Amino acid sequence: MKHKKTNAMRMLDRAKIDYEVKTFEVEEGHMDGERVAELVGENVQDVFKTLVLENAAHEHFVFVVPVSGSLDMKVAAHVVNEKKLQLMPLDHLKQVTGYIRGGCSPIGMKHLFPTTIDQSASLRDKIIVSGGQRGVQIVLQLEDLVSMTNAQLEDIVQK
Repeated sequence: MKHKKTNAMRMLDRAKIDYEVKTFEVEEGHMDGERVAELVGENVQDVFKTLVLENAAHEHFVFVVPVSGSLDMKVAAHVVNEKKLQLMPLDHLKQVTGYIRGGCSPIGMKHLFPTTIDQSASLRDKIIVSGGQRGVQIVLQLEDLVSMTNAQLEDIVQK
């Protein structure tokens, strides 16, 4: 299936990084990550979601966590040396990142925000993240995602 290149794909192409695109039919309403993994025929443990948080000064931070896990907000704040973080208001997401909810890729945002990927990604052979629009996922190697986002690996999922 031919798909329109997203900003994330264009950036990966420019960096000459190998990746695979997986597309799926977007369903009405909210789709959780487990459903996305099922639709693209992948192990749910390989699929990660991108969360954008902000501090009181509206500075933004990106966290990439397994779709089956939840971000530990206290730990997340600690690893980026902030007292407190909260999810960025959804109505600001497109303006700040260039992406919409359900299609927010950690690659190719309007700015390179401090990015943290959950440590569990290092146990996977590949990592799957949003490709930059709803219904599109990108499969790539963790080290490529780290280099594209200048990310750090930390244990940020709730226990």
